Amino acid sequence: MLYRVEGIVIRSMDYGEGNKIITLLTEHDGKAGVLVRGAKKPKSRHAALTLPFTYGQYIFFRNSGLGTLNAGEIMESHHLLREDLTLAAYASYACELLDRILQDEETGAFWFTQLKACLEALEGGKDAAVVIHLYEMKILQAAGYGPELEVCVVSGTDQELDFFSPRLGGVLSRRCRHMDPAAMPISPSVLKLLRLLRRLDMRRLGNVAVKDSTKAELKTLMRALMDMQIGIQLKSRNFLDQLDKYQI
Repeated sequence: MLYRVEGIVIRSMDYGEGNKIITLLTEHDGKAGVLVRGAKKPKSRHAALTLPFTYGQYIFFRNSGLGTLNAGEIMESHHLLREDLTLAAYASYACELLDRILQDEETGAFWFTQLKACLEALEGGKDAAVVIHLYEMKILQAAGYGPELEVCVVSGTDQELDFFSPRLGGVLSRRCRHMDPAAMPISPSVLKLLRLLRRLDMRRLGNVAVKDSTKAELKTLMRALMDMQIGIQLKSRNFLDQLDKYQI
């Protein structure tokens, strides 16, 4: 059967001496694995279609399992993401996270539009840390793990919300902190930012100025929440951590 889809390359790997296998995230057909013959050859007309983060139209034949590319057209290469080490690391994390969470048979335009918007925001010069935490929030919400940020997850009060519990999935009041001794302090500025991220659509992110100290606390909380609620080990996140160590 012949398929014509718009997709984003979220994974690309060598296959044999001259071929590549790409994983596309499509808007309506979920993930699709496609074999691109001769993509590693210097004069291949399909090589650019296999580069990570590429958004394009792909025409491939598939009976079941892996498809075989017939033709394609690049709609947005996102070459700037690949040329900048830090942006490439963030974009790789966004793609790998979605690839690991999304089952092969799952479909839905939401996943596609959020990743597309994430890559566009990164390439457009938006604060990469804020972009990726907004993206993580959208992933958590879509997977059913969106945190409770308005009232205490134990008592339901909206007063003295001074702690955040990754294990319980939301904020804790001062009086309920004993329900999770590992709960983390949360500042009013970070709580306000988290509430904003929860309401905001990835496609509507403007230029947000966030203090470095606020971003550091936000990263700690989101990292703990992602680890506790989803618990997926990602190579790209480890690389991001290494980059952070050497940034001045």
